Amino acid sequence: MFEGSSTALVTPFRGGVVDWKAYGALIDEQIAAGTDAIVACGTTGESPTLSDEEKIEIFEFTAQRVRRRIPVLAGTGTYDTHHTIELSRAAKKSGADGLLLVVPYYSKPTQAGLTAHFRAVADAVDLPVMLYNIPGRSGVNMTPETIIRLAAHKNIVSVKEASGSCDAVTQIAAGSAITVVSGDDSLTLPFMACGARGVVSVVSNLVPADVKALVQACLRGDFAAALKVHRRLFPLIKAAFIETSPIPVKVALSLMGKCTRELRLPLCDPDPANEEKLRAALAAYGLLGTGKPAKGGKPVRRGR
Repeated sequence: MFEGSSTALVTPFRGGVVDWKAYGALIDEQIAAGTDAIVACGTTGESPTLSDEEKIEIFEFTAQRVRRRIPVLAGTGTYDTHHTIELSRAAKKSGADGLLLVVPYYSKPTQAGLTAHFRAVADAVDLPVMLYNIPGRSGVNMTPETIIRLAAHKNIVSVKEASGSCDAVTQIAAGSAITVVSGDDSLTLPFMACGARGVVSVVSNLVPADVKALVQACLRGDFAAALKVHRRLFPLIKAAFIETSPIPVKVALSLMGKCTRELRLPLCDPDPANEEKLRAALAAYGLLGTGKPAKGGKPVRRGR
């Protein structure tokens, strides 16, 4: 479940609050491009700076805008199991089709703690769960053995694997029926060659149809065609991660005229030299000239 090309959608801001007009247009563009699922309030959506009230409003808006045409995954994972359960219940009530649950960050739980955490959420909320293993942000790597154990739970159906390890993908895919998807755009092709079934993508905010083409080529076993798409995407992917994500992708969307570049502190504008590299990558891909740069967008504190 949840295979294919999913987009971890940015959250556009204007004047410190969510820009609903821009957000709705981004959702419409994703659906028109054939994106298989949308992730609302993931890390790319600046979830650490969103209040619970804002997250619930985003879940509701996303579900209403999508109208069941594709699944909506709600990013409800936190470092507190009780809080995660409460937010996940609210996401279900809001109309989300599934949950994206990141490994609890900062607290650095053991593998036993991870198992208990995810089982507790999956027991409490009857929605399909995509686990999210990203040790570079959470500080803990969820091992393949732990993921395979968790895959026995009826509600835990997928894992977004962002450990960077082809070995892990191979072991998980061979040892369970859970759907593995890449959590790193540059590794979608090798991960799918090892048994992954898709990607939760950042760069698909910019080129959703091309990311979809890469995934579909891999799913039908045409890795020669997939390699061509991967090579075309690769410079854009590198530029989209030239600084902490989602800084570059949000600036890129602004340059393309799709939303402001407004971020919430502690995220801030990119280094000017890096922004020029990003601009060059967008131009080389043919993405500039598609719209006037959106105005506004200095980093601000959380809007109220």
